[in-house]
Amino acid sequence: MLKASMLLGALGTPALLRAQPRGQITLRMWTLLSGGDGARMRALVEAFNASQGGVRVVSTTLKWGEPFYTKLITSAVVGEGPDLATVHLSRLPNLAGGGVLRPIAPAELAVAGLKGDDYFPRQWEKSRYAGAHYAIPLDLHPLVLYYNKTLARQAGLLDAAGRLAPIVGYEALTDAFRAVKERTGKAGLAMESGQGSYAIWRLWVSLLAQRKAPLIANGHFAYGRAGVEELARVSAWFTRGYGPVGLDYPASTSQFMGGGAGFMINGVWEVPELVRTTEAGTLGFEYGIVPFPRLYQDASVWTDSHAFAIPANEGRPMAPEKVRAVLAFMAYVSRHSLGWAEGGHVPAYRPVAESAEARALMPNAMYAQAAQNVVYDPDGWYMGAAGPVEAMASKFMPGALSGQLTPAEAMDMFEKEALRLLRKKPPRY
Repeated sequence: MLKASMLLGALGTPALLRAQPRGQITLRMWTLLSGGDGARMRALVEAFNASQGGVRVVSTTLKWGEPFYTKLITSAVVGEGPDLATVHLSRLPNLAGGGVLRPIAPAELAVAGLKGDDYFPRQWEKSRYAGAHYAIPLDLHPLVLYYNKTLARQAGLLDAAGRLAPIVGYEALTDAFRAVKERTGKAGLAMESGQGSYAIWRLWVSLLAQRKAPLIANGHFAYGRAGVEELARVSAWFTRGYGPVGLDYPASTSQFMGGGAGFMINGVWEVPELVRTTEAGTLGFEYGIVPFPRLYQDASVWTDSHAFAIPANEGRPMAPEKVRAVLAFMAYVSRHSLGWAEGGHVPAYRPVAESAEARALMPNAMYAQAAQNVVYDPDGWYMGAAGPVEAMASKFMPGALSGQLTPAEAMDMFEKEALRLLRKKPPRY
């Protein structure tokens, strides 16, 4: 097994799987990746299947968010889950702590050639829970600031090289939004802001982190006045008319892609659409991307990470040869994640992320520095992607953006409902 591990690392392909005495192993994978991410994952699955004859991965795409996690939890605890699944690292305290995922032993990682030194430390550590390893990180995908160079130039916001002049501080960013609105007649900002929007939570978490304001401490919300103040400052961008209120996600991205806004605050996952429309000649303007600006003490910015994990499947333990096959697939994807980076994501696998090819990849190079400043949701069974606290934030915080609630009212309503979760015992599914 050790020799096989060494060979795997040397060749970058699952050599130990090229011959299986018991016939081909079929692995069932559930994924929440759709759109461009889904297409790239399908390409990786097909490449892995073609690279050897011992294992075949069959992937099924389920609806993103809570529907995916509900199905994964309920199936895994009754022994009917898949052999592997894509998850968000922000959900690991809920999934691993709740008994939904199977821990991966150090010896199993070693056989597959998976070692922490090959991954960025923050993502590798985030893949652990209560001293055990539960996931293999694939990427990180932070918020960034997109800008329309045509509108930014008209608003006097570009430097001599045609790039966005540095923006530092809340007032500077607000002035940039206002300049676009006043000098071009277009919206200064496009951002998802309607009921059910997750964008405000991600941005709010970023701003609290920049202010070094703790979100949760000792089972209570600990941000104090900072929480209301930051919601108020973001709300001002909308109530002053710099950005349209009530946009759902498709409408917010369409406004920017259609040339109707100078800036867009969104995740790096919109990069493929900008690349596609630019190559097709249908975008209509030149765009740029920068890391989300430093408004306060530093440039901290929200992120999450996709990762692979093994469902526990109560009563149906996974055979050792299947475990080796699952981990070989995970290792293969890590070592071939440059294609995944073309989806805008920053690979978590350092040999790829730090390669000359990745460093030269555009437009990723424009915002690569953001990876140094990322922050995740605080650990907690109630936190993470489409988790209950995020869902409650998306229920109340957008009311402040539209002016239907004051920031203080929105935060009070959010806290009263979310605090119940902080006081509950973590579930064991």
